[in-house]
Amino acid sequence: MTGTPTAARACVLAAVLCAIWCTLPAYAPDAPVPWGTAALLAAVGLACEAAGRRSPSGGPGPAAAGAFLPVLLTAAFLLPPAAAALVAAIGSPAGRVERPPYAVRRMWRAARLALGCAAASWTYAASGGSAALGGGGAAPDLTRALLPACAAAVVLSLVLTALDGLILAAAEGRPVHRSVYELLPLALGPHLVHALAGLMAAVLWRSPYGPLSGFLVLLPMYLSCCVFARYHREQAAHRATIRALVHAVDIKDTYTRGHSERVGRASVLIARELGMDERRVEGLRFAGILHDVGKLGVPTRVLRKDGPLTHEERRIMELHPEYGHEIVRGIGFLDEARDAILHHHERLDGSGYPYGLSGSRIPEFARVVAVADAFDAMTSTRSYRRARPVPAALAELKRCAGSQFDPRMVGALDRALDRHGWSGADTAVTADEPCAPYEPGAPQAARERRESDAASAVSATSAVRGPRQSGEPRGVAASPHDFHGPREPYGVAAGAHEPHGAASGAGRDAPPGPRAQSDAPLSGPSRDRRR
Repeated sequence: MTGTPTAARACVLAAVLCAIWCTLPAYAPDAPVPWGTAALLAAVGLACEAAGRRSPSGGPGPAAAGAFLPVLLTAAFLLPPAAAALVAAIGSPAGRVERPPYAVRRMWRAARLALGCAAASWTYAASGGSAALGGGGAAPDLTRALLPACAAAVVLSLVLTALDGLILAAAEGRPVHRSVYELLPLALGPHLVHALAGLMAAVLWRSPYGPLSGFLVLLPMYLSCCVFARYHREQAAHRATIRALVHAVDIKDTYTRGHSERVGRASVLIARELGMDERRVEGLRFAGILHDVGKLGVPTRVLRKDGPLTHEERRIMELHPEYGHEIVRGIGFLDEARDAILHHHERLDGSGYPYGLSGSRIPEFARVVAVADAFDAMTSTRSYRRARPVPAALAELKRCAGSQFDPRMVGALDRALDRHGWSGADTAVTADEPCAPYEPGAPQAARERRESDAASAVSATSAVRGPRQSGEPRGVAASPHDFHGPREPYGVAAGAHEPHGAASGAGRDAPPGPRAQSDAPLSGPSRDRRR
């Protein structure tokens, strides 16, 4: 137990002693323990744990998430509490343990499962479940056994989550009630499902068909757990892939660190306000987080340049959506997110890049990410300028709705911020000093005051900037230094990368020429496909 906090060691030791005490009645000479049933269930549980342990990391074994609970619940229904605790204690130490200290984790796992199974078995017997399973020639009654089985599953969830809360409090100082509040809803549903499988196995076990029929129920449940565990590992691998790509971008462009995560959060707010299903919401979160992954293909000297970008450097910067699409093109689970990465700098009026799409031809994900990207860029504090207030940023987005941004997405963001707000914790990742949180104005008077403040802020900006010149594109931060200072003359705001620098000269003297859209995969940056 070296390296384990003293309180955690005491907690593990107490749990082990309690588990041992729970198993002692099984050794009494007159104990009514059906040892044949206990031995069979212990062997099955041990085999399931060993199979999960032998499978490679990320393999199909279910043991990474815990013991195969239907076997343990079958033991709780068929055996007295002491024997059920013994079955759990025999098999659970053989399961996979991912992190050290291995011995302590195995002891804790065996003790908590033994205590949980003993409590579940006692609850099941006390609520009349044992009599419902028949015996002595009587046929099992599944209907009568159903309610006691559910009660046993609830008690199992309570015991396991309470023990987990105790060990987290001892090891990490987390409040026990908070851990139970977070863990219990996640455990209760699966435990009820496992209880139904265990009950079916127990009923068939006591039926004329015997123990073999019970095992036939447990086998498909085991395979289902394998598939479910594999799915969760794949999801974890997806998240790890996303984190690795975003971390690489942050290392290369430290200047906008945290921007991608915040764009992902803003994209989720918009998606939920639009009523998208959870699968698409998750895809939009990935799209927002990875929208700037193409920066990995942009030379570092361009990303970190102090001062205005030249026309050639702007053209290089405008390649980052294509680089990003090329980087993620082979990642199948991104689906629509790939379109957002490629097209999040398109504009509704067709003056965006890389292909100059307009209106509904721009993918929906790209229109969402474009709004989220510009919003975070304007509301993030950077080393050379303070963040714009949320009302001013919303007013600027509304001003450009219809020409640059989809009005539907802008409206959804406005409603989502009214409902959920946009706190300083969401926007201060790149800040030199924390920003005051924005609280939505629920009363109408507060909302009118917010709109008035926004109008004043925009008017003040216009006074500094001066009137828009003839031919200057109508977009957020039309002047290259309005919102983002000398380092981003090409963007809506920091991180948005719109080439507005031409408003003051180079590169935009002539209107953009026609662009061809191609569905062929990109093999690299091709400038003849750019405006």
